[in-house]
This record gives sequence, structure tokens and C-alpha cells, in this order.
Amino acid sequence: MSDEWDSQTVIRKRAQNSTAARSESALNAARRTGAGVTSEKKGTGNANVAGIDAGKAAKIDRETEDFHVERVGLSVGKAIQQARQAKNLTQKDLATKINEKPSVVNDYESGRAANPNQQVLGKMERVLGVKLRGKDIGAPLGGPKK
Repeated sequence: MSDEWDSQTVIRKRAQNSTAARSESALNAARRTGAGVTSEKKGTGNANVAGIDAGKAAKIDRETEDFHVERVGLSVGKAIQQARQAKNLTQKDLATKINEKPSVVNDYESGRAANPNQQVLGKMERVLGVKLRGKDIGAPLGGPKK
């Protein structure tokens, strides 16, 4: 009867978790004691990047469509430059008035701006008082309609 009091009943016992040795000294200690040391790859580096789909690549190669990037014309750039100089503004001054970077103004003036933003052109029109869109580029901007 006294044996019943001394015995322990273990309902659940946690399994020993294998600890990951993160330092060189911990690895050396495990090797000395004879414990098994294994190294495993920790999954994929970039799971979002899949392998190259050969079908899509071949389809893109077969494309014969000519892609054209719309750019600001030289006439628009010249109109911006003339109107800016008529108002004695530098590119930086114009950029601050329209809340854009000076490089944006430079790109528009030189005709390098790809896919011209209509909002930026509209801001420039209002500040410079010159039409930059439509058929009569460089003409003075008319007042509001009555």
C-alpha cells in the first residue's frame, strides 16, 4: 500500500525539443559529447519568386507589336522655356511654384519626359499663362469663360 503513494502517474510529458546550436562553440561542444550534429537548409530564400515560366517567356519573344512611349514634344519644351524666361523664372523657381522637382521641369523642357502627366502640364499652364496642350501650343492662355 505504501507503494501507491510513492509511484507517480505521468499523464503527459513534453518531448525533448532538439535545440539549435547557433554558435560555433555550441556546435563543438555537441561534437565532443557525441551528439548528432546535422545542418538543414532553412527553406527558400524568396518564396514569392517562382521559376521562369518558359511558356510566358516564349510568348513575349514572339510578340511583334511595336511599343511606343509617348514623350513631350520639342515644341512644348520650347514653349515652356520661352514662357519661363519671359517671366524671369529659373527652372527651380517654376518647380517650386508647381510643387514638382526641378528635374521634372528639366525633363519637360528638354522633351525627355515620358508619358507626360496632364496635371503637371496644367500646373505649368496656369503659372506660365501659356497653352501647353492642344493645337495652339505657346498661345497665351485665355481668361475664364463668361
